[in-house]
Amino acid sequence: MAGKTYYMYCAVARALEILGERWTLLVVRELLTGPKRYADLLDGLPGIASNMLTDRLRGLTEAGAITQHRLPPPAASTVYELTERGRQLKPVLLTLGGWGLPLLADPRPGEQFRLDWLMIALDGFYRPDAVPTRTTVVFDIAGEIVTITAHGAEHTVTPDAAPDPDLTVSATTREPFLAWITGRSTDREAIAAGLSATGGTRGLRRLRGMYPLPRDQRPAATTATHPAAVRRDGRVGM
Repeated sequence: MAGKTYYMYCAVARALEILGERWTLLVVRELLTGPKRYADLLDGLPGIASNMLTDRLRGLTEAGAITQHRLPPPAASTVYELTERGRQLKPVLLTLGGWGLPLLADPRPGEQFRLDWLMIALDGFYRPDAVPTRTTVVFDIAGEIVTITAHGAEHTVTPDAAPDPDLTVSATTREPFLAWITGRSTDREAIAAGLSATGGTRGLRRLRGMYPLPRDQRPAATTATHPAAVRRDGRVGM
């Protein structure tokens, strides 16, 4: 631990010696939706070097936060997954996602975007009392698809499309969805901009009821001569 310790007999400092390393909590983020192969983690963490990922996986394994095992045939591949101790970090990630949502007003040039990353922040605003019956919501945004299954305290995110969903939200480009989900556009403005939802604005109101965004958490729209736009390849261009 030489060079990596705060030399404090403090639980927060001790946790940060592990979790405060760059990329570590993002590795945990990727594993929140289930076991992942090494290649899956590399794909979900654009920009991380392979040796850095290996190091972070080693550190989380030594901390008892993740484990690895080999899947039986025909998959026959090794996957990493969170342990019970690792799953205890979920509230930490949800809180960070909620805290960071107001910082997403304008994508930065060159940034990539994955729909499942945004679901982490959305999960943090979920209201169990607003979903008394089992509800499935499919998001199909610029070709990326995730399904949310919710019922009371149950709330899961899977990277596929559920059959016969109760609500579908779709858009051919990401911009109208990002503006709406972060509270920078109204339901009507989002629909006019190209966002589609089962039941139109009524469907969006239903979804916002599941994930109410406090007004003090909504990003303030910024103005620029040439605002950044997220490209279809996941990067942001001018």
